[in-house]
Amino acid sequence: MNAARRPSSTGLSQLLDLQQQRDWMEGKTTLRDADERLESLELRFKYLVRFEKLLGRPQAPEVLEILRRYGRDCIPIPCRTERHYWSVSCLPSTPGKALVRINASWMELFSLYADGAGVRALFVVHLSDFTTDHSFDHDQVDEAFLERCVVMPEDVSYFFPRGDDIFGIRVRGFSSIGKFLAEPRALLAIRAFNLTHMNRGRNAYQASHCYSLADHMLSDEER
Repeated sequence: MNAARRPSSTGLSQLLDLQQQRDWMEGKTTLRDADERLESLELRFKYLVRFEKLLGRPQAPEVLEILRRYGRDCIPIPCRTERHYWSVSCLPSTPGKALVRINASWMELFSLYADGAGVRALFVVHLSDFTTDHSFDHDQVDEAFLERCVVMPEDVSYFFPRGDDIFGIRVRGFSSIGKFLAEPRALLAIRAFNLTHMNRGRNAYQASHCYSLADHMLSDEER
């Protein structure tokens, strides 16, 4: 796995050199983040009604806990990079009826959807990190590994979005999503994909950033 498959002078490399990115991706270092966050009050109030609507849904506690874990474990220096290099949308109007979606550059990284009263997740990652030979061959997907990353084999499925090295993984249920995020190889792959797109430049979805959701993503409190 390469921490910067397409390095960019306008991306995250302005804040972290490639060795720092690689060490963070591999869990070898804890990066020093900003003590305070920059904020747009206009955006905070713009999406407050959507956030309150989300809080009224039965999935809200699980959504907020998963977002907290994702923000803590999957995004480098999240306070310093908030909105400009990644963003989180609340009840986005794009097709699919996601509850929340995290983006970087022009790419969707992670989404949560309602699944009855529970949740299901969509992780977008590099295909080559989930094939047995690290190729782009659809027939080489390591299905045995994917099934080990979740509680029950039926909790995981996958598809192939457009692009040679793009892979979509669907995980159903709070427990299986948590197990997937805790699996070292899966976490390494999530971090690698996120670094790739944070290195492509500024986030194109800054205007849809929901600060109320980000509050939970950037909180250290267990919920």
